[in-house]
Amino acid sequence: MNTSKKEQSISAGDHARAMGDYMRAGTGKALALDNRGPIRYTKAGKVDTTILNRYWKYGFYVFQNVIQSDELSELRQDVDRVISEAPIEPSVLVQGLPAATKAGIARPPYRFAKPLSDPLGGTTRNRGRHPVKMSSPVPTQGSPSLTMELLHGNLHLMDSCLRLYGHPDLLAVAEAVNGPDFVPYNEVTFLKEPGLGPSVAWHQDGATHWGAADWDEGAHGFNFMIQLYPSTAGNGVWVVPGSHKMGKVNISKLVEQSGSERIEGGIPMICDSGDVIISNRQLVHGSFANSSRNRRVTLNEGFFPFKRVVGVETSQLDGESEQYTKERIHDRSRIIELAINARKQHFRNEKPFTYKPFVGSEEDNLWCEKNRLELLENYNLKDIYI
Repeated sequence: MNTSKKEQSISAGDHARAMGDYMRAGTGKALALDNRGPIRYTKAGKVDTTILNRYWKYGFYVFQNVIQSDELSELRQDVDRVISEAPIEPSVLVQGLPAATKAGIARPPYRFAKPLSDPLGGTTRNRGRHPVKMSSPVPTQGSPSLTMELLHGNLHLMDSCLRLYGHPDLLAVAEAVNGPDFVPYNEVTFLKEPGLGPSVAWHQDGATHWGAADWDEGAHGFNFMIQLYPSTAGNGVWVVPGSHKMGKVNISKLVEQSGSERIEGGIPMICDSGDVIISNRQLVHGSFANSSRNRRVTLNEGFFPFKRVVGVETSQLDGESEQYTKERIHDRSRIIELAINARKQHFRNEKPFTYKPFVGSEEDNLWCEKNRLELLENYNLKDIYI
């Protein structure tokens, strides 16, 4: 069910006011859940089972105070630098990156959209997984015609993101959820500038395993969402808790039953800067146009269970088909070991994570300029999608 023409043509200010009651109620429900706190371990050094149980119950968990101030500052500076190097006109993207950035990068990293628009809802983009159009309030006068909404390939754009990828606590969680041979997905930055950030229509991630005989609530893996600024009801991602257990959900019906895009039972994933959310990719989730005054910058990095990837024949969102052999998976997974070593060199007092598939081959994946060119540059052409 599409939102009404009247609702879609409201101003940004009217949109924020119209969303007020829904957002306040959702925030209260989100903060009442028992799924937030620091990453904790048992005496045996394993991730606390209470955390894992609550993740599986709700489909997400908010890890507090994961990224400390110095690292947070490095990440913010790197993101702002990459944004400043973007071409002024998106049409330049067909020629690759401008000279101010790394000229060898093949996949254009910048994605633009009209401010406060919904570029995906009700379209066939991303395999048509966004069935319902969100409202698109009118930006304030003087707003740019386009705003940046996404960066592709965090790890070869920003060294700070490569080091973040090797974070021992986050990798320990990945291992606890997906097993010791967990497999990488992709890494992107979501940008929600105040008064400009487009919506991301309600959807579920994942495409490959919905009809599998052995489908379960973890079949399509998860995303870490590292927050560089506070995530609020106005700028953040909303989810329907527990929907990761429901199989393929009829989102159009949910919207119709709710009477608008404000789905009943939806709550925002509220957290502070430096917090990290683990979010199941099968959750019904989305975000509204950011008519608020608050910026959100989220670094996404996802992981899958090996058994859900090996041997799978599928296609990326651009439609290019391929099969994930053991060799293909191993090749892409080398970036995890590369990141662990990059972090080890930068944070010398931190105990590095041991990634089981690469025990014994650490010397082949040391962080150096040679491996920047041979392993890291254009690594995201080997991203894995299921």
